[in-house]
Amino acid sequence: MQEFFNNIQRYPRYLIAISLGVLYTFVEPLLPLFKRPTTAVALVGAMVGGFMFVTFTLRAMLGLGV
Repeated sequence: MQEFFNNIQRYPRYLIAISLGVLYTFVEPLLPLFKRPTTAVALVGAMVGGFMFVTFTLRAMLGLGV
């Protein structure tokens, strides 16, 4: 039974490792774009716009406000 609980305790570390790996895979190709100011501003604007799009879409779908 102790082996079972030891195995269950490994899952949070596994989840963190997978999450960090996915995040790194998405961020790593974008890092060179931050070296030039023009592309950095465009990339930040695109990320803010994407975040706002998702926020407004979810609020409308869930009926959370005007």
